[in-house]
Amino acid sequence: MIVNVVTIYVLSEYLEDFIRATAKNHYNSVEEPGNVRFDVLQGEDDPTRFLLIEVFKSEEAVIAHKKTEHYLEWRETVKDWMAKPRMGLTYKMLYPESSE
Repeated sequence: MIVNVVTIYVLSEYLEDFIRATAKNHYNSVEEPGNVRFDVLQGEDDPTRFLLIEVFKSEEAVIAHKKTEHYLEWRETVKDWMAKPRMGLTYKMLYPESSE
């Protein structure tokens, strides 16, 4: 499994807009056949900081996700709302172990 962890800082004036746009992306992403989970977390100490934790069954599922209409729409919509460029890191899941 592939895990992408993305840190995003949002300009405060776009906070509610970002949350709405990201919710739409979340609800569509969890319906993708290769998606295992798609968590959206907001910083408790800094509400403009978000963490997206995206778990996919394979690299192919990640590639397919990045071609979906909802992801492309989200990326275009939120790009000017970020206080700094988003930072994504990719991990290989070790535990919990998967049967796939």
